[in-house]
Amino acid sequence: MANEKSDQQSIQLSRKQFLALLKLTYLGNWMANAHRTQNMKEDYESIESFVFSFAPAFGFEKYMDHEESDGDRYYPTGLFEEETDVHKLHEEYDEETFWDELADRLGERDFYEKYSKEEIKRMDREERFTKLYECIDAVSDELEKYGLGRLRIRGE
Repeated sequence: MANEKSDQQSIQLSRKQFLALLKLTYLGNWMANAHRTQNMKEDYESIESFVFSFAPAFGFEKYMDHEESDGDRYYPTGLFEEETDVHKLHEEYDEETFWDELADRLGERDFYEKYSKEEIKRMDREERFTKLYECIDAVSDELEKYGLGRLRIRGE
């Protein structure tokens, strides 16, 4: 049971659980910061560093990089990305997100092209939702059947 008087708690992890924690921490930081070139989310960076600092204690020193010039920062190694499934998980996430976002954005575009502002204002919430998702589903079906093969950018 957690000690309610203290800000810090201890948890015990098996080696397998710690490896899962390394991967989760890495993936969480990647999701929060990979697309950023500035204004990094430091709380995610620092928790990743903290968790990776324990890698040697669990026999995963090959997955942790730290040099004196880094100060208190600990990083995942290239070997970590190569030997674990995090790279595969990145790819799966990117692939699924790409198709979902493309269908959502093109479907929304088609909805606003199909219905005027006045028509949309007259729709109740359920009708608007239904018609929007009809457009999104039509794009999803198209993408599922043909991929990007029939997608074209028209010049003005």
